[in-house]
Amino acid sequence: MSAIKIYLASPFFNDYELSCVKRAEQILFARGFDVFSPRLNEVRGAESGSAEWSRLTFLNDRKFIDWADVVVMLYHGAYSDSGTAWEAGYACGKGKPVVAVHVGKDAENGSNLMVHESSKTNITLEELERYDFNEMPSKPYKGKML
Repeated sequence: MSAIKIYLASPFFNDYELSCVKRAEQILFARGFDVFSPRLNEVRGAESGSAEWSRLTFLNDRKFIDWADVVVMLYHGAYSDSGTAWEAGYACGKGKPVVAVHVGKDAENGSNLMVHESSKTNITLEELERYDFNEMPSKPYKGKML
């Protein structure tokens, strides 16, 4: 049986976001999954921030969402990185399950209904350590809904 292929969607623009995505990477790699994390696979060969870099990054990330069996989205609550939200929405539209991992203090402020309703399950970073990706049990979001 081959390893489950996971696309890890997450912002990593500040120290807190970076710590969350690094922890999720550690968890998923330690569990033996085949993980694509955009943070670890940044596009080379084009100047960062250029139109060419933007196009290549988009195409590469979309290709790996298509490759993945499941998308794990690190979700910071009512605040949502637009790129991460797009990745999860694209995956949902392609019929791929999305695991929403609610992280940080912003997660306590509520969840946008489009995120938690389109996700297969809603878990915490700690629950990611034992989530059964073979059975994919569903867990509804129980917090404040926006």
